[in-house]
Amino acid sequence: MNPAISIKNIKKALGNREILKGISFDVEVGDIFGYLGPNGAGKTTTIRIILGLFQADSGKLEILGQGINKSETRRKIGFVLDADGLYDNMTAEENMEYYARIYGLYNNREKIHELLDMVDLGNRAKDRLNTYSKGMRQRLALARAMVHDPEVLVLDEPTSGVDPSGQIEMRQIMLDVAHKKNKTIFLSSHNLDEVQRICNRIALIDRGEIKLYGVLESLRQGMSKNTVVIETAQLIPESLLEELRGLPNLGLQQMNGKSLIFSPPEGTEVSDIISILAGQGVKIEEALRKEASLEEMYSAILKETEPS
Repeated sequence: MNPAISIKNIKKALGNREILKGISFDVEVGDIFGYLGPNGAGKTTTIRIILGLFQADSGKLEILGQGINKSETRRKIGFVLDADGLYDNMTAEENMEYYARIYGLYNNREKIHELLDMVDLGNRAKDRLNTYSKGMRQRLALARAMVHDPEVLVLDEPTSGVDPSGQIEMRQIMLDVAHKKNKTIFLSSHNLDEVQRICNRIALIDRGEIKLYGVLESLRQGMSKNTVVIETAQLIPESLLEELRGLPNLGLQQMNGKSLIFSPPEGTEVSDIISILAGQGVKIEEALRKEASLEEMYSAILKETEPS
């Protein structure tokens, strides 16, 4: 099966500035793919190339195995950009019908109302957009992006400016769209918590280069420090803490309340730590290895690439 989006060694310069320096990555069919990076990193330029708004200077872009210059390829993509493209003096239903006609679709009111129901706007279908909140507009923009039933959705900061409850609602809709409607989602976002919650794969771009790319869970595991957190049932006496600190195969670092934090040497398993603590009479409630958060990964990568 061809990737939903395949980018191979794409370069793009604007004036004298090289924006993209030979980036490569694949978005697989069924992905919710997070595209991350600071302002000016090249995210917007990448999106414009994917949508056919910019022509790459070199490299190769394919959407589901086809070149972006084909009209049938472009119909396979829906998008939500910073400017939502919606008309304030029209109702939600009229906005949807207008965009449906752009794609040559007529008499599809049933489909339109199905999409409006999906984004929880069915009861506001006949309201003009000047009565809509930012979150409602973003949900409508997503419905509008799907009016022609595309296979791939490109979403640029879809929850920017939306309040926390609206962000939660939008995240659930994106999950439903991906898993129930079988759409591939390319999500460009500064909201790292959002990406960590819903994306299965990511790419991090900085200064026009891909710095991190792959399955999010595998990347988190690979970048995690060897940290083990043990939650105990009671506070540990200082005398026992001193004894535990003296055991080199434990690597006890600190105690926060009832949490013991270890950085054990290679070869020491969580079960080994539990066995030693149990032998000392410590009652254990939970034990886990700490994985790096997306925020920690993001900060570490960008710090490595800062100019000296």
